[in-house]
Amino acid sequence: MQDSGATFRALHHGEKPFVLANAWDAGSARMLAAMGAEAIGTSSAALAFTLGKTDGNVTLDEALAHAEAMVAAVDLPVSGDFESGYAEAPEDVAQTVRLAAEAGLAGITIEDLVDGKAYDRDLAIERIRAAADAARALPRDFVLVARADGVMTGLYDMDEAMARLAGFEAAGADCLYVPGPPDWEALERIVASTDLPVNALAAGTLASYALEDFARIGVARISLGSSLARVTHRVIIDAMSEIWEDGSFSRLKKSVSGEEVDQMLIEGARKA
Repeated sequence: MQDSGATFRALHHGEKPFVLANAWDAGSARMLAAMGAEAIGTSSAALAFTLGKTDGNVTLDEALAHAEAMVAAVDLPVSGDFESGYAEAPEDVAQTVRLAAEAGLAGITIEDLVDGKAYDRDLAIERIRAAADAARALPRDFVLVARADGVMTGLYDMDEAMARLAGFEAAGADCLYVPGPPDWEALERIVASTDLPVNALAAGTLASYALEDFARIGVARISLGSSLARVTHRVIIDAMSEIWEDGSFSRLKKSVSGEEVDQMLIEGARKA
């Protein structure tokens, strides 16, 4: 059987960035696969929405069950958004890595904050070291992405983020990720600071740039996060607002046909 982790790792070292297409259920994953996605990512926020929860309130068991469903849905590598690893202690984060691999994931991302607070830098690095050690001990390849989330949430600045990224790299991370850098120059600084693949989130100001721009500065991977899911929620809001406020159903005329969706679900489904 093909090693999805090895396939996933190879994507991070291609000639141009690949898009990690973040889905939120088996159907959206299959549609993205049918449209040419090379890998699927989960989104903790998008998953929370499907469960009727707010972002940050998905449990480890829910994330693992979701991962298994996504892996079973498509033939592509699937990477899991596992928030802060659903644990604080390094040894518990390592166990999360092992459980994620058992669920069939090709890799996961681990954040350095929880409940609106950033872990102390040394602890954040030790958590990644334990996760990396666990990943390397697995019987197959597994891609560990270390996230420095404090810039996006305003908990620390870019200098602190850079210090954390250097620590994560030394600890054995396979890919580095700073969601929501303040500007394009900050992203360039991240890429220039490391030989590891760098993930960029296509959101906020970075969504204004094209694939060729990311390629030019050496970004390896572009993830969509919860943006694609939230685009669908925008459509729901706009269509239903028109119905409630104007009594008009005109926006529903723009819907895709059931036959087209059915065909994509068939094309994107796992064949093995």
